[in-house]
Amino acid sequence: MGTISIALFATLDLVGQAPGGPEEDPSDGFSFGGWQAPIIDEVTGAQVHAAYEGVDALLLGRRTYDVFAAYWPHRGDGQDGGFAELFNRIPKHVASRGTPELAWAGSRLLGPDLPAEVRALRDRHEHVKVVGSLDLVQTLLRERLFDVVDLWLHPVVLGQGKKVFASGAVPTGLALLQPPAGSPNGVVHLRYGRLEGLPETGDMTA
Repeated sequence: MGTISIALFATLDLVGQAPGGPEEDPSDGFSFGGWQAPIIDEVTGAQVHAAYEGVDALLLGRRTYDVFAAYWPHRGDGQDGGFAELFNRIPKHVASRGTPELAWAGSRLLGPDLPAEVRALRDRHEHVKVVGSLDLVQTLLRERLFDVVDLWLHPVVLGQGKKVFASGAVPTGLALLQPPAGSPNGVVHLRYGRLEGLPETGDMTA
């Protein structure tokens, strides 16, 4: 059975909306698109690159897919650390409530039963990577359809925007898979694995 891992960039108040650029997701009047750009450094970049080792498929929400499809097919010159070659080569599975035309080579629209479709991806791929796609992430969290979360916390507070863990998240225990790793600009990488069952509770006064 393959692994489904989620890559998330978030602020300290856990906003994950539009880290990459002003036009990525301006919905609901979000005015801080591109908040990650001034903070990311070579250490964080190397961590992100390492998180894609062994990835053989992408699982994307419609909005993230549109952003990627408009960018990566035109980046084949090696300036992006091999991401263009990887993203253009591997299958792209897209979750959408509509019926969009998916022009990026290797793209496939998932059916309406998203949980069943995602479970089937585990049988078809060794390592499926979910990037951004916060609406899709909420479904994966509710259905417990993930194995690993790579979370990069950035030293900025925005006070607005879509949260990584929105209302309705299902209680889930996580285990730290490796020591937290910081970068010179204060970004902290946390890698968690999902635990079975509900979070444990205890009594600190006992």
